[in-house]
Amino acid sequence: MILSSMTGFARAAGTTGPVQWAWEVRSVNGRGLDVRLRVPSGYDAVGEVARTALQKSLARGQCQLNLTLTRPDSAPRVRVNEALLGQLAAAIARVPRPEGLAPASLDGLLGIRGVIESDEEPGADTDALAHDLAAGVVQLVADLVEARQAEGRALRAVIEGQLSEMARLTAAAEACPARKPEAVKARLAATVATLLEAGSLDPDRLHQEAVLIAAKADVREELDRLQAHLASAAELLAAGGAIGRKLDFLAQELGRESNTLCAKANDVTLSRIGLDLKAVVEQFREQVQNVE
Repeated sequence: MILSSMTGFARAAGTTGPVQWAWEVRSVNGRGLDVRLRVPSGYDAVGEVARTALQKSLARGQCQLNLTLTRPDSAPRVRVNEALLGQLAAAIARVPRPEGLAPASLDGLLGIRGVIESDEEPGADTDALAHDLAAGVVQLVADLVEARQAEGRALRAVIEGQLSEMARLTAAAEACPARKPEAVKARLAATVATLLEAGSLDPDRLHQEAVLIAAKADVREELDRLQAHLASAAELLAAGGAIGRKLDFLAQELGRESNTLCAKANDVTLSRIGLDLKAVVEQFREQVQNVE
């Protein structure tokens, strides 16, 4: 019976050694599931793990997933790999130098990858950081799911209220005095009398036309379909889960029936009920587009 929204936010942060890290994810409405990833260079693998965890836990929504890494020091700590530098210098000394080729300089050797090491390089991070980032992903996903479910609980209350109002308006249209056979007969009789007074018309032909008009003005089928759609929506809410697409389809069907009800209404009271119903259906349609 859990209903989830597609909107939510979650953050998981911590400190591992000299590194301060933070996961953040924002989720908004989407037709399907789209997880976009932004992580520092060298952390693509852990980013893909986080993306996969979100994809397993969510059904719909656009998610922006970010990982930030910072260090409290204003500048990275730099050190020289003296062992590697010595090995390079010894190797160069053993190799005969062609004529005209200048000897290797210290700044050239320092430019070789691995001779200068920095704490900001991914290779300097420890296994503990990888472990903590993975644990942060687990917490992040759990918090996002909870945030979406909390929003879903609020959505459920709104949607249930709208369904209740639509059911009330449908019942009001059902009981509208203008739909009673006596009222329909009186209106048609008055129309026929007016036409007969206006000129010579075939009474039989006029009777057939009146029957057709009465059939077109009947909203019995629209009311039956409205009641069926409302019952289906209530069943979906009771079942919960990823029902957003189905609710959106029902919103379209409810809108179609309420439009037809307004078009067929031949009474001011019934027209007003139809217009009120259309307004609630539109509010319902906007809300269900937030449902996962």
